[in-house]
Amino acid sequence: MAIVDVSIIPVGTGNPSVSEYVAEVQKVLEKNAGRVKYQLTPMNTVIEGDLPVILEVIQQMHEVPYTKGAQRVATTIRIDDRRDKVSTMEKKLNSVRSKL
Repeated sequence: MAIVDVSIIPVGTGNPSVSEYVAEVQKVLEKNAGRVKYQLTPMNTVIEGDLPVILEVIQQMHEVPYTKGAQRVATTIRIDDRRDKVSTMEKKLNSVRSKL
């Protein structure tokens, strides 16, 4: 089980707002909701699931700005792939909360 954060930024669109692109990218995640769990945050999206599936979904997400006319897209991916035990977004948050 992996937890991945991803940020997809269209470059050179002439508009500093990216919320329209973010909304379309979220639709890709909604279509894959049975395959991955995800959480939208103000700065990125966090995805949980099997790494090969997550990477496939990220590829779909990366293509979205191009379908909306972007000519350049910068995608940042950070992967936490823990194999000694099952780690989930909720477990990680609960671990921190238990120490507060």
